[in-house]
This record gives sequence, C-alpha cells and structure tokens, in this order.
Amino acid sequence: MASYLAQQTINALQLGSIYALIALGYSMVYGVLVMINFAHGDLFMLGAFACLLLATLLPVHLPLVVILLVVMIVIGAVGALIERIAYRPLRNAPRVSAIITALGCGLVIENTTLSISPYPHFMPELFHSTTIAWAGLTITTLQILIIGVSLALMIGLDLLVTRTPFGMAMRAISFDSRTVPLMGIPVNTLISRTFFLGAGLGGAAGVLYSLAYPQVSAGMGVLIGWKAFIAAVIGGIGSIRGAVLGGFILGAVEVMAVAFLPSTYRDLISYSLLLVILIFKPYGLLGQPPNQKV
Repeated sequence: MASYLAQQTINALQLGSIYALIALGYSMVYGVLVMINFAHGDLFMLGAFACLLLATLLPVHLPLVVILLVVMIVIGAVGALIERIAYRPLRNAPRVSAIITALGCGLVIENTTLSISPYPHFMPELFHSTTIAWAGLTITTLQILIIGVSLALMIGLDLLVTRTPFGMAMRAISFDSRTVPLMGIPVNTLISRTFFLGAGLGGAAGVLYSLAYPQVSAGMGVLIGWKAFIAAVIGGIGSIRGAVLGGFILGAVEVMAVAFLPSTYRDLISYSLLLVILIFKPYGLLGQPPNQKV
C-alpha cells in the first residue's frame, strides 16, 4: 500500500506541475490588472500545437530544449499581442467588459484552431523515455523531465518577481496601480511583459502536457484551463506561490481520486474541494484580502 501511494504521488507531481505552470499565468495577470484572462487555457492549447508543428513540419529535428524555448517565445508574443489589441483599450471599462472580451478571445482562438485542424493529432516522440525501478517504484525519465523543468520555471519566476526591479515594479502595480505611473514606471510595458511571461509559461505547459499525454486537439485547453483556474483560486488568485501550491494540491486530489475511486468522481471532487476551501478561506490558501483605504 505504501509503495502504491508513493507511485501515485509521483503521478500527482507530474500532473500538478503542469497545473501549476498554467495557474501562474492566471495569477500574474490578476495580480497586475485584477482581471481573469479566460483565454489563457487556449494559449496552453496553442503551445501544444506549436510544439506539434515544430516537431512535424520542419525539415530538421530540433532538440526538445530548443522547441520549448521557441514555443515559450511565440506563445508569449501571442499573449502580449492579445493584451495590446483586446485588453488595453478596455482597461478603464467596466469589469464585465474585460471578462466578456477574455471569453471572446478564447473562443476565437479555439474555433480558429478547430477550423484549421478539426481532428486530434498524436505528438511524435520528442524525448526517448526510459523506466527506472527503485524500491518497488517505477518512474520514467519523462516524468523526471516534466517535474524538473516545471520546478525550474517556477523557481525562476519566483526569483524574477522577488529579486529583480521588474518584479518589484510588478508587485508595486499590484499594490497601488494609481501611484506607480507617478513614479516613472512604464505601466503599459510592464503589463505587456507580464502577459508575455504568463502566456510563455502556459506554452511551456502545453509542450510538457503533450509529451506526457501525446494527443493534441483544439478543445484540450478548455478543461485544462478551467482546472488550472481552480488551482489558482485554491492557492489564492494573485499569489505566485499560491498558484504553485494550488496546482500541486489539485493534481494530488485528482490522481488520488482516480486511484481509489471511479474516475467519474474526479471532477466532482475537484470542484467540491474548491467550494470547501472558498467557504473557509474566501481568498484562497495564500491569498490576502485587498487593501482598502478608509
């Protein structure tokens, strides 16, 4: 039984790391604009398709690290472009306008991809995985790669936010968006870079997810995007570390639910967990109530 639990823990780390990467994009955008980028799940899907195109259409075989970097840059640029075209003109509009626009952007991305590629595609093998058996456990080198790359990206983002001038400016906007422009900080540039980083992480998650579950389709971003949004809310929307915590918690809950219960209970338990946590912790596990001046 102990070895079975340990085996499922490895699977939970793999799934949770992907959820955490996508949830980081939600939290970063919410932290600077106090809005939910509902198109983020479809950027994750675009990342998987970009990986597929680089792996199948180019005449040369690119290393996986090159594919990962190219996908992150391309999807990051798409995220920044969406912010510039769709979200920036609505920055001072009612909140519901931005929400509807975000949903519309997601539908445009999804249906455009569906019109171009209506059928699922299988991802070719980009990483030759081997199985390692130790103490009754089996772990593949692909699982080690996914968990390791995800953790490296999360740690890199945390250092960027907490140790650099860019991160300081990002946190300043989250704290007081009206005062920051008076201090000479280019708000539009900073927000575009935030969208670039968040979308780039979503693209990286798309690459890693397509390696673990090698089937790519236009609708794959909807459910995974909502699950990552749940992870961000569980951890505390707007909190970088909360998004990571929520992603691993949700991954563990889903894997353990499937391990001990019928798979049809998985989504029920995930959404029930969200409701329970919000009842007792309305701002999430690591979230903080907004500062209000009286």
